[in-house]
Amino acid sequence: MFFSKVVVVLFVFTWFSNVGAHYCWPSVDQTPAWDVVRRTDNYETRNPIKSVTDSNFRCFNAAGGTAPNTYSIEAGKTITFHTDNVLYHLGVINVYMAKAPGKAIDFDGAGNVWFKIFEITAHADPTGNDYPRFPADMLHSISFAIPKNVPSGQYLLRVEHIALHDAFYHGGAQFYIACAQLEVTNGGNGSPGPLVSIPGVYTGHEPGIIFDPYAYPKPTSYIQPGPAVWSG
Repeated sequence: MFFSKVVVVLFVFTWFSNVGAHYCWPSVDQTPAWDVVRRTDNYETRNPIKSVTDSNFRCFNAAGGTAPNTYSIEAGKTITFHTDNVLYHLGVINVYMAKAPGKAIDFDGAGNVWFKIFEITAHADPTGNDYPRFPADMLHSISFAIPKNVPSGQYLLRVEHIALHDAFYHGGAQFYIACAQLEVTNGGNGSPGPLVSIPGVYTGHEPGIIFDPYAYPKPTSYIQPGPAVWSG
């Protein structure tokens, strides 16, 4: 009887620990949750997506559909994407944009339309004396500028946290993803790129996706997944 109670307690503790370590990206700036961000399929479980070839890898919203509203922001201004928990797992950040041909609410983001505008990478010690540092660790939110020269119009804004704590094998990395609907005003005449498709941007075999932050000998380099940042 005592053993059974111990097993139940350990199971419940492990379940709550795992759920507590996961997160969503429900809002930008001061908007309500899921108002301009498309509600992700993990909004209750907080569990990640792990397949980079799954069609749901784009915005992780196959069940949630689009958001009811679109957020207006001026090109060059800073925007903040908020989580509902700290970024508990060691990992890196990529942020992409894709221009909608019309309204963002009607845009599914298919095709070679995505370009990267921001990243938070890992910093490995080239001497191998220390383990890599992860500046995104334990953040509640990330802030970055919408490129000043991005053309005006409506966009999808996609945030991606790649958790690497269990990424020493193919399929081990965890992706925490969300897409917000934006209208960019007072934009420029830049030509964003390189353009990639999502899914399609990763194979899952990239050295920045299969990566063991706890390896020994200690990693001496880290290569951020995805294309170069377009700063505009």
